Formats: sequence, C-alpha cells, structure tokens
Amino acid sequence: MITITDLAKQKVLEHMHQGKQEGAALRLAITGPGRGPGGFGYEMELIEAGTPAVGDVQVDAGGLLLVVDGESAEKLKGSVIDFTEDEYDSGFKIDNPNSIWDDPVSAAVQKLLDSQINPAVGGHGGFVQLLEVKDGVANVQLGGGCRGCGQAEATLKQGVEVMIKRAIPEIKQVVDQTDHAGGTNPYYQGGPGGGPSPLT
Repeated sequence: MITITDLAKQKVLEHMHQGKQEGAALRLAITGPGRGPGGFGYEMELIEAGTPAVGDVQVDAGGLLLVVDGESAEKLKGSVIDFTEDEYDSGFKIDNPNSIWDDPVSAAVQKLLDSQINPAVGGHGGFVQLLEVKDGVANVQLGGGCRGCGQAEATLKQGVEVMIKRAIPEIKQVVDQTDHAGGTNPYYQGGPGGGPSPLT
C-alpha cells in the first residue's frame, strides 16, 4: 500500500531516538490541497504505537510501524515516503501517484506541474500550485521564490502558461491568483515581459 525508503526510515528512527520516543509509530494523513505531488498537503506525526484512530491502516515497514489515516488511505495507495537533502531543500518527500483532482483535465494539469514545471521552478526555490480549473481557465498560485519575484510574470506567461496550453488543449488561459504584494518580498514589476523565465 505505502512504502518508506531506508533513508527516510533511518531519519524517522533518529528523530524518535532524539526525542526519546522509541517504539512510536509514524502516522501519515492527507490534510487537503497543497503543493505536494498530486496536489496534496500532508501531515506526518509520531504517535504512540497501539493508539491508532478508528479506521486507520497499520503497515509494518520492518522496524517501523506506519499508521495511515483511514480517510486518506485510498489516495495514498502506492505512495513512497522518502527523505531528500540538497542545496535548496531537505526533508521528507512523499511521491504519490494519485491525484487530488477527479476531473481529468485538472488531473492532467497537476501531473504536468509535478513532472515538469515544479522541478524546473524548484531550481529557483519556487513552486506552482493548482487551485482549480474552471471553464478552460487554470487558476494557479505561485509560492516560494516565485512569490513576489520580479520574474513571476515572465515565468507564468512565457513558461507555465505556454507549457500547460501546449500539453493540454482544453486549457485556454492560466491565471495567477498570487498576492505578490504581500509577504517579505513584495512583488517588483519589471519591464515588459518581466525578463526571462526559468522555464524557457
């Protein structure tokens, strides 16, 4: 149903040891829409072994007990928990082959974000999250290094929108719903076109 890599298991066991929580179980749940693969948001927490909630599914991961939230189990089938460390980010990563979207067009947009767009903008510390698809319009939100970036408009229009419309003809427009003026790096409106996109 769900697997955990040796490195991820090692990191969990180290965390348990540091927190004097040996023998605990790792519980995984989907919390709703988010920027993770498939469009999901996730919650991972250590719980006392033997205290799962009603409906939870227990998985023996060889020296570590995984407890999967019962309501999330169907959408977590085939998922892999891993741990990554690189110059931009480190932490647990969940590779989930399922999609939060039931609509095939939305699911196709999400798959494109996961497989091509987010890996590219992730190199610049950013990400693109799908909010909804309605009447041929994909509403997205830019986050991380893309929020407030002077190149955000170029990334969206020259990169994200071009890639989505080329791959998914049902999408006629991509609209950025990001509040670029908020946060610690308020949006800087560059010159025409906003400069080069990291996706071109």
